[in-house]
Amino acid sequence: MAHDFDLFVIGAGSGGVRAARMSAAYGAKVAVAEERYLGGTCVNVGCIPKKLFVYGSHFGEDLEDAQAYGWTSGSKSFNWDVLRSNKDHEIDRLNGVYRNLLESNGVAIFESHAEIVDPHTIKVGSTEVTAENILVATGSWPTVPDMFGKEHVVTSNEMFNLDTLPNKAVVIGGGYIAIEFAGILHGLGVETTMLYRRSLFLRGFDLQVREFVRDELKAKGINVVFNAPVVAVHQLNGATQVETSSGEMHAADLVLSATGRAPLTGACGLERVGVELNGNGAIVVDDQYRSNVPNIFALGDVIDRKQLTPVAIKEAMCLSANLFDGQRSNMSYDDIPTAVFCQPNIGTVGPTEEEARERYSRLRVYESIFRPLKHTVSHRKERSYMKLLVDEDSDRVVAAHMVGSDAGETIQGLGVAIKAGATKKQFDQTVGIHPTAAEEFVTMRDPVR
Repeated sequence: MAHDFDLFVIGAGSGGVRAARMSAAYGAKVAVAEERYLGGTCVNVGCIPKKLFVYGSHFGEDLEDAQAYGWTSGSKSFNWDVLRSNKDHEIDRLNGVYRNLLESNGVAIFESHAEIVDPHTIKVGSTEVTAENILVATGSWPTVPDMFGKEHVVTSNEMFNLDTLPNKAVVIGGGYIAIEFAGILHGLGVETTMLYRRSLFLRGFDLQVREFVRDELKAKGINVVFNAPVVAVHQLNGATQVETSSGEMHAADLVLSATGRAPLTGACGLERVGVELNGNGAIVVDDQYRSNVPNIFALGDVIDRKQLTPVAIKEAMCLSANLFDGQRSNMSYDDIPTAVFCQPNIGTVGPTEEEARERYSRLRVYESIFRPLKHTVSHRKERSYMKLLVDEDSDRVVAAHMVGSDAGETIQGLGVAIKAGATKKQFDQTVGIHPTAAEEFVTMRDPVR
């Protein structure tokens, strides 16, 4: 039986769009369905607008620092409407770029909800179409704890389109989204409190990185409260109070719940065809992104391996090449560089020190903490932190971690070196670029432990 399409993609986020356009470039007949916005979370309510807000929130410090360099200006003020409007213009532009990428490759676009009817049939709006293969790339969605008053909180989705900027905010959570928005709000002049239920945030990151970021956020004036599980959000006479398990109350004009994201699998008919899900709702797939239903595939946040846009894109490239170009590509999840755009930024590649000690019997650890050159004149107290982990037996650099300005930009290059198996001797033989912070990674000579 001939089908309408060789591949039908549900979800036009970064992974879905890349799979659709690459498959079409290989000669497949492809369609994609998207009920919200082209570009998915990353373009619309994730990476891109968040990074723009990080830039915007940092200009307050930049303006202060400029005075030490001889610059004078008028009174410092911030207009939320301008930032939000300019962000919207950029997102509209990117939506158009994604549409053009699909259309120029001959991909049919359905801007409706899609639901799987049977292994080869998809209902899109009021229309039914058939496909030889179906790809689910529906991404993830913010979760909110089941607590009293949860209707009074917002998630990261809503943060990008607030009508007004609050005077006082409480951020619930301790992952990268919570850390980033706490920095954004504080940088924009909002009195900000972070409430986290455990003793230290950023679980899964290197311990020294976590401790260093904690100290830097506190030094900037963010009220960081640990061991403070939130049990309720009360709203009385227009005032909001966030209650922790100890009975403490924290007043806020805005409460952001940034406690995690879950795979978005509940409304696309997976249960109807028997697609296997794991305990948190993620689609179970093999190394070729094939589910237990042979012609239904999934990738990106919806399989919950690494919730990162570049990972979804790499997965999509493997899938398309395997399905329509006869290749046998596999995605490596080792040594994936990533960044957290808190302030200062985190950049990291490779295992944490704790993980590395389990993998390598002898480990050398190099560390450096310093004040960036820029702040020797501005006298801002912000510091930078760098760490290299080296396997003693092979001399190979197995990880690099950094907290500091533009850490992601620095770590990207080190990600190439670590992926290529560079040794500490080769790092030492590399000439540093002076004066930069990045040169510290090639000038650390003596291990600290």
